[in-house]
Amino acid sequence: METRSAKRKKMAQIVENDAKAATDRISDLPDAVLHQILFLLPIKCVAQMSILSKRWKFLWSTFPDLDFTTLNPFQISSQSVKFLEFEKPRQPLDSSRMDFITQVLSIRDKHSDIRFLCFRARLSFSRLNSLIRRAIRHNVRELDIGASTVCTDDYFNFPRCVIGSETLRVLKLKSGFRLPPSSVMRHGFQSLQTLSLSLVILNNQPSLPDLFSESSFPLLKTLNLDSCLGLKYLHVGCRALEDLNLERCYELEGLDVSCSKLERMRLAKCFDAYSDKSWVKINTPKLERLCWQHNAITDMTMFGPSNLLNEVTVGFYVFTRDNILGKLQSAIDLLSGLSHARSLSLERQTIEILSNNHLLFQPFYNLKHLELHTGFNKSDVPGLTCLFKSSPTLDTLILKIIHEYRIERKEWNRDLWDMTITEGEQYWESQIRTLESFLQHLKVVKIHGFLDYENEVALAKFLLKHGKALEEMILHTGHCNARDTLRRQKIRSQMMGFSWASSNAKVAFQ
Repeated sequence: METRSAKRKKMAQIVENDAKAATDRISDLPDAVLHQILFLLPIKCVAQMSILSKRWKFLWSTFPDLDFTTLNPFQISSQSVKFLEFEKPRQPLDSSRMDFITQVLSIRDKHSDIRFLCFRARLSFSRLNSLIRRAIRHNVRELDIGASTVCTDDYFNFPRCVIGSETLRVLKLKSGFRLPPSSVMRHGFQSLQTLSLSLVILNNQPSLPDLFSESSFPLLKTLNLDSCLGLKYLHVGCRALEDLNLERCYELEGLDVSCSKLERMRLAKCFDAYSDKSWVKINTPKLERLCWQHNAITDMTMFGPSNLLNEVTVGFYVFTRDNILGKLQSAIDLLSGLSHARSLSLERQTIEILSNNHLLFQPFYNLKHLELHTGFNKSDVPGLTCLFKSSPTLDTLILKIIHEYRIERKEWNRDLWDMTITEGEQYWESQIRTLESFLQHLKVVKIHGFLDYENEVALAKFLLKHGKALEEMILHTGHCNARDTLRRQKIRSQMMGFSWASSNAKVAFQ
């Protein structure tokens, strides 16, 4: 029989075990680990958890990653920030949309640094400057006030407190602002590694010849400039720069890029198509990726084209045929300067320029992957042929056909017993000798938007008939109605009956 003393010991053990089971093990984790866990939650949830205990209140006041993009600033009211009032604020809260962000920064521990600060809101110049100054005082490392997030009704001067920050590593700012004089910025940003500026106002300083230099940005690795209004001439010479992106700089007339470590460069929607004086100089011996997209044709000079060049995208932007007559040599120079590329993608207007003007440029002896965007009209065929001739060792060919239904196309309408050769087939057969090397190396063909028109079927038949190394042909046909489905099935059966040069070739319709 169990004694009273034994019962008491047993009950005490049960109580002790229950107490251990109820221990808050999460709160015992180090601050750094808890901060990492909290970063996965919306910031409003993190703030609400701060009322659980003094420990969680301290975690909130020292939380280093403040991402306010999970908030809808247009739905924040004074009721939404009541849980932040751990202490009676010195000044009463107003009802503006920025109360939440302002209150969060005001309660921070004086000795807690901010690792990441990102927000979106419509606010006044004074409040924007105030928020930036607070962040700089807390040694912010990454400051993201942009990506189409901050809206103001006018332009403001670039905050000078940012220039001298010794802790700032990443700065992303989008809102209409003016840069201070180059003499002010020249010796700042000594620790900055990433800079993204959008909606820069340069009406009074249209030239930036010495801003992005070694002395101004000694550690800068990534530079993004978007919608620089009034910018006409730009020189980029940062010695550590690896990634350069320029977009929507429509007034740009001259660009000089001389960076020994640059690996990736993208220019999109820059230069005026009506300007006859625009020029570009590129001296980047380690360039691996180049994207020239939706730009006007400019005078291009490439010093010592990079043998490391891997991926290239080229897309010219022209209004009329007359607009490019005086710039054809520039287009030739650009394509010739990219002759070391291993992967090349050309947009539609580039194919049209090649077809209409019969341009001759250096062959792409290293090219293994070629992607072409084309309307595949009869007028585009010469440009495609020119590119095939210039790609003697090509491995993979991707055609993305852009269909415009206002343009009439000749359908493939041969019966099974009709053995006459179409005009398209005659053309490709006449090119066998000049395309011999191309046909001996091509292994993979993918055609997107394959709708069984005569030009498309003629090319597919030609590649099957003479592609000695062909291993795979994939034809993406898309959706069609019942009538077209029956017709396509008939054409597919015909194509499967074509003569194939490669016994290893496989044809798939998707």
